[in-house]
Amino acid sequence: MLWPGVLNRIRQFGPAPSAPLTLEARALGAYLGLAVGDALGATVEFLTPNEIRHQIGLHRHLTGGGWLKLRPGMVTDDTTMSLALGEAILLSGGRVDALLAAQAFDQWMRSKPVDIGNTVRRNLMRFRRTGEPCAPPSEHDAGNGAAMRLLPAALATFGLDADTVRDAVLAQAHVTHHSPLSDAACLTLTGMLHALLAGADKKTVLQQHVQPLIQQYPVFGFRARRCDNPSGYIVDTLQAVFQAFFDTDTLEDCLIDVVNRGGDADTTGAIAGMLAGAHQGPKAIPRRWLSVLDADTRAACELQSWLLLPAVLA
Repeated sequence: MLWPGVLNRIRQFGPAPSAPLTLEARALGAYLGLAVGDALGATVEFLTPNEIRHQIGLHRHLTGGGWLKLRPGMVTDDTTMSLALGEAILLSGGRVDALLAAQAFDQWMRSKPVDIGNTVRRNLMRFRRTGEPCAPPSEHDAGNGAAMRLLPAALATFGLDADTVRDAVLAQAHVTHHSPLSDAACLTLTGMLHALLAGADKKTVLQQHVQPLIQQYPVFGFRARRCDNPSGYIVDTLQAVFQAFFDTDTLEDCLIDVVNRGGDADTTGAIAGMLAGAHQGPKAIPRRWLSVLDADTRAACELQSWLLLPAVLA
């Protein structure tokens, strides 16, 4: 049950356009950006850019449908796994505990979610058999499933020391994805989110977080060619997200750009949405998207965006 007045208070976090964004506003923007990006991208998931143009034109509304036949505003596993992780973190008093995360993901899978990735399913079934919340290392598990759901861990570790952040982010990631490329992507995205939550501009984020990732893993370089029809491979995902995020000026343009590339569009939309939302805040999200977003999902995202911040948990 939601606390009386909490959601109204949270919805007031977005300041006037000329006022500096608060941490709470940026956190709210990130969580709602994740959800609307997921819902927007789900409609065109697994379509190519040409198929999107022929079937829809420019996809820019939360219309539902797609291969999952969703209701308008309904989200997929990107958002629902994030919310499951957030609940586990809150249950543990703000810590990212691998076992609690694995149990939360397992409970989420038992609820028959609308969508679930193959790697997530396989390693959660392994957890059921073994009780071990850390999947074995595998270079083949370099999908985007750990990255798409990391926002609650990023919020809960904001302002904490680097070792604590690393341990928390990888604890939730390794429940299903234990790969060097996935690990690097998750740590980079968390660093980007922390910088954006603190008010950093895109140039600083690029120089301090993305460029070091590319130096360590050149495969993440994103300037050689446009990444259309990105797969669930974490490299494809981040190339498409980075291009859309760094080459647009508004959250709306960023999300329209990334989902119209097709492919794993719910996840590219979710990740781009959390970054753009942390950068520009909730008032940058078009009202036509927020008004259609599933009401229960929106309320859960709003509440977690506030409760997960360390200042609230303390």
